[in-house]
Amino acid sequence: MLSQIYYIVRSKTDGKYLVARINKGEDEGPVSYLLVFPENFEARSYLNTHSAEVSDRFIVESTSGTQLKAILQRWDFQGIGLVKDPLIPRIEFLSM
Repeated sequence: MLSQIYYIVRSKTDGKYLVARINKGEDEGPVSYLLVFPENFEARSYLNTHSAEVSDRFIVESTSGTQLKAILQRWDFQGIGLVKDPLIPRIEFLSM
């Protein structure tokens, strides 16, 4: 995982990453998982399918597994949401 290249989506306006927020329970607040794509075209396909009207407000960045770990720690994400199918979408959540 550390040697692989991943693609993440980031807002051009405020620099925030595209995340999935999941409610853990009534007593706890939502936790955030960074959405990660295995290919650049899958990230763009996700944007065009689910947010075509605002897709121009986002950029797709490549990142290594090492950089990904630093992003998770810096932004206090619970883990990653590896997008397996951008059209449905089908996401596999991995806690770090």
